[in-house]
Amino acid sequence: QAQLVESGGGSAQAGGSLRLACRVSAPVYSSYCMGWFRQAPGKEREGVASIDTYDEAIKYADSVKGRFTISQDESKDTMYLQLNSLKADDTGMYYCGRAAQNGRRGPTCSLEGRAYSYWGQGTQVTVSS
Repeated sequence: QAQLVESGGGSAQAGGSLRLACRVSAPVYSSYCMGWFRQAPGKEREGVASIDTYDEAIKYADSVKGRFTISQDESKDTMYLQLNSLKADDTGMYYCGRAAQNGRRGPTCSLEGRAYSYWGQGTQVTVSS
């Protein structure tokens, strides 16, 4: 079992920055795949970035590569997403997810939502142009 709580969303101008946080409450923080996802109105959920909390293997969606940075602070049981060079298309509800089983298949954790079992409540990001 795990509980995830996101924070840090808000409004920003295009070109601006935001930092999201996802705090995990669970018996063990490390050794699980975690990811950031977003969903804009009328669109499907999109995987944005993933991190293996054991070895910090990272994967980004092409749409955010070079602009967003995923990271973690194990001492705080928290995962972060730094959003830079924001665009209007980045607007949406951002969710963090955590896999139910530890370990991963392949060199990085998946960006498919079905790979994650625990979700936060979401935090809204709105970018104005």
